[in-house]
Amino acid sequence: QVQLVESGGGLVQAGGSLRLSCTASGRNFKTYAMGWFRQAPGKERKFVAAIGWVSGNTIYADSVKGRFTISRDNDKNKNTVFLEMNSLGPEDTGVYFCAELGATWNPSGTWGQGTQVTVSS
Repeated sequence: QVQLVESGGGLVQAGGSLRLSCTASGRNFKTYAMGWFRQAPGKERKFVAAIGWVSGNTIYADSVKGRFTISRDNDKNKNTVFLEMNSLGPEDTGVYFCAELGATWNPSGTWGQGTQVTVSS
């Protein structure tokens, strides 16, 4: 069974940067893609970015294009996806979740526990 564990969240001032990590554990981990989602207080969870596990192809939500970069280390001993976040603003505040994506790049049902990102103005 795959488990996803996020880290790297925290409190940062507007204009600052953070780097999130999500490590997958589980025997012989293989997937189509991995994604990051975020949930602001009182709002629904929304897509942020995704990356093909083998191809490295990426897609981003319009709200983060040019500011966030998703990457991955698909070495079998690493199995980690990253989210580099720059020029952060208060609107980026929320709980960030990583998720395993299926063949259509939709969440397959495996989520991490989330990591809190708070951007102060």
